[in-house]
Amino acid sequence: VETYPRDTEVNAKAYEDAIGQFAPGDAVIIFTPDDTHFDIALKAIRAGLHVLVTKPAVKTLQHHSILYEEAKKNNVLACVEVHKRWDQIYVDARDKIANLGPFGFMHSYMSQPKHQLETFRAWAGKSSDISYYLNSHHIDFHEWAMGQSARPSKVTAMASTGVAKERFDIDAEDTITLTVEWQNLEEGGNGSVLNMPPTVKSTGTAVYTSSWVAPKSDVHSQQRFFYMGHKGEINVDQGHRGYNMADDAGGYKSVNPLFMKYTPTDGKFSGQLGYGYRSFEAFVDAVQAVNSNLK
Repeated sequence: VETYPRDTEVNAKAYEDAIGQFAPGDAVIIFTPDDTHFDIALKAIRAGLHVLVTKPAVKTLQHHSILYEEAKKNNVLACVEVHKRWDQIYVDARDKIANLGPFGFMHSYMSQPKHQLETFRAWAGKSSDISYYLNSHHIDFHEWAMGQSARPSKVTAMASTGVAKERFDIDAEDTITLTVEWQNLEEGGNGSVLNMPPTVKSTGTAVYTSSWVAPKSDVHSQQRFFYMGHKGEINVDQGHRGYNMADDAGGYKSVNPLFMKYTPTDGKFSGQLGYGYRSFEAFVDAVQAVNSNLK
């Protein structure tokens, strides 16, 4: 592995040197603090590189639009890594939601243990927050599930504070909750025909909560949601899949190898079927397909 910058150096522009080592058609994966995504992705796209950016891709609509237009201009892929779309339980829930009628209510929760704030100290509360970092998963899932049948129309944000400041001296929100009003639209009524506004049938409410001050527990990240449509409801607990263990070193744990299987099989990596792995694999496959079509 070649690193830019080297392990003993600090250089916020090192990605420019790294991109210089790539050739058009190569693939770039960006997993850096949220406020750096745009500059790195834009530089890579303009160099003719395909780009996968972790969620959230960027933090403003303006930056989204610029990357979209630049990707079209340079004929490259610009994708967002939201691995929940490869979680088989989330995929199945999404497919069943299509048959539950108009949207009524959703509540989601995702957390990180508070010791992660020490890891995130360099950017927490400065360049991004816990809602961009974690709520983005369930917001994306909800948008994905709704398709053209509903759209968000009003957003209210609230936050809890105290732990990050008192324990780590970080000026950041501990927990952020977004309350969002959604509008259910007439079938096919997305406003695309003759630029007519969509017809609103009814409204629903979604509450997305994320926190990075959770206590250490049996899982690293609590991840769950409750969804209710006019014809039924779904309750998903991603953190607990009925598989737990305990040992003297780590204590009690709820284990989820469906995300990533870290334990090797007969000494060899065997995590290829985990949805955390498959999201990257899908991007690489797409890059190969695009490059093949361009030849």
